[in-house]
Amino acid sequence: MRLYRFSPIKTQKDLFKAIRYMHFQSYKLCKESFGRYLPNAGNLGIFCHYEKEYSNLIKLRKRITSPSDTFNQKYFRLYKPIIIPANGGVPETTYTHLYIRRPDPYRHHVGDIDFYLEPKEYQKLKRAMLTGKKVKGARAFDRPDLDMIELFNPDVDVLAYVSTSKMTQKVRVKQSDITKL
Repeated sequence: MRLYRFSPIKTQKDLFKAIRYMHFQSYKLCKESFGRYLPNAGNLGIFCHYEKEYSNLIKLRKRITSPSDTFNQKYFRLYKPIIIPANGGVPETTYTHLYIRRPDPYRHHVGDIDFYLEPKEYQKLKRAMLTGKKVKGARAFDRPDLDMIELFNPDVDVLAYVSTSKMTQKVRVKQSDITKL
């Protein structure tokens, strides 16, 4: 049995296969939790599982994204956005930013994608969850530096996050001081 579905990702074609898979799996998580598809923030995070995979994907990322002047930049703007057409009720989605995550021995996931809610709706949902409301496949993300809700399913090797549009833009800017990933 292969533990990591796509790793090691070696080529741009392999990367886009993983992205397409993440796209549909994250929308599945969203539908399972909320009964609807939320707006997508355009962020793609690929999780590496090997050091060589990470260095190869950083080289690939440098070819397909704009460089940044910001030290410790997390997400990079794609030169050419990745557009995945609508399929099976999942809306057409445009991804504009890519993040390559360092290997983490505690994450078997392929990667993550961000969704957003309007601030009032998000705050109402988050408060309800923190006071005991159960949302299938969703939990308050336990990181003091990020105000997000994590979508998960033990049978799905992709994660998704829900926050406000402002927070999904904020996460693009810098690596976590907590995880160093």
